[in-house]
Amino acid sequence: MSKSKIGVHPALGYGACALAGCLWGTGFYFGKIALTQLTVGHMVLYRFLFACIGFLPVLRLPRFTGREWILLLAASFLGVPVQFILQFTGLSLTTVSHAALMVGTMPVILAIGATIFTHERLDWKGWLALLGSTIGVGLIVIGGTHGAGGSTYAGDLLVVASLVVALGWILLNQHLMKGHSPLVVTAWGLFTGTAMLAGWVALRDGVPPVHDLSMRVWLALAASGLLCTAATTLLWNWGIHHVPASRAGVFLNIEPALGSILGVKLLGEQLGRSAWLGGALIIGAAVVLTTTGKSEAEVILE
Repeated sequence: MSKSKIGVHPALGYGACALAGCLWGTGFYFGKIALTQLTVGHMVLYRFLFACIGFLPVLRLPRFTGREWILLLAASFLGVPVQFILQFTGLSLTTVSHAALMVGTMPVILAIGATIFTHERLDWKGWLALLGSTIGVGLIVIGGTHGAGGSTYAGDLLVVASLVVALGWILLNQHLMKGHSPLVVTAWGLFTGTAMLAGWVALRDGVPPVHDLSMRVWLALAASGLLCTAATTLLWNWGIHHVPASRAGVFLNIEPALGSILGVKLLGEQLGRSAWLGGALIIGAAVVLTTTGKSEAEVILE
C-alpha cells in the first residue's frame, strides 16, 4: 500500500478513523444516560464544554484568512449546534439501537457527497463494500428486540437529518485541512461551534443545572465530551486528511455496530444470530474497501 503525499502511511489514517468510529459508538449510550436528568440542549452543551476543556492544552492561535474564517464558522455551525441538537433530539424520541441503525446510512451519504463535491472516485467494489457494511448494521439491530420505550419515525428521521448536515461539516473541514493542521481546524471548530451552541441553549433552555446532577450523569457527560467528541473529532479529521473521505466512510459503521451492541448488552435488548452476520459484513467491508481499488495517493492527488 502506497503512502500519502505527505509521507504518512494510509494504514495510520484508516486506523485513526477506525478508533474514532469505536469511540463514537459509545456516544448514544452516554447520551441516553445524560438525558435522564437533562434536556437535549443542556446535555449537548455540557458535552461540548467538556470537549473544549480537552483541547485547551493544545490550543494554538490560528492563521486563517477571512474566507477561511467564514468556512470554519459555517462548518462549526453545521457540525455543532445544528447536527447535535437534531441528532440528540432524535435520540430522545427513539431507542439507542434504532438511532444506531440510522447512523449506518452515513457512509453512503458521505461517499455520495464526496463523489459529487470533491470528485473522489469509488469503484464498484467500494460501493458494494459500503452497501454490505450498511446491511450489516441493519442485521445487528434487527437481531435485537427493543425495550418498553420504543422507537418513533420522527426520532429516526431526525437522526438521518443530522447525518445529512454532518456531510457539510465533514467536507468543509476536509477543505480547510488542505492548508491547516487537523489540530487547529478541530480545536477552533469546536470552540466556535460551542459558542454558537451556548447562545442558542441559553435563549431556549436557560442556564444548565449544576447541583442536581448525579455522579453517573457527570461521568457520562465527561466521557461524551472528552472521548466521544474531542478525541474522535481530532482522530477523524486527522484520518481523512491522509485518506479519501469516501473510503474512510466505512469506518463510520463501527459507530452504529458498537452502539447497537451497547444497547443490547446494557439496555436489555437481545442479540440474535443475524447480528453476528452483520458484524462479519462490516469487518469484511472494511477489508475490501481499504485493500482494493486505486491507491490512496492517486485518489488524494486527483
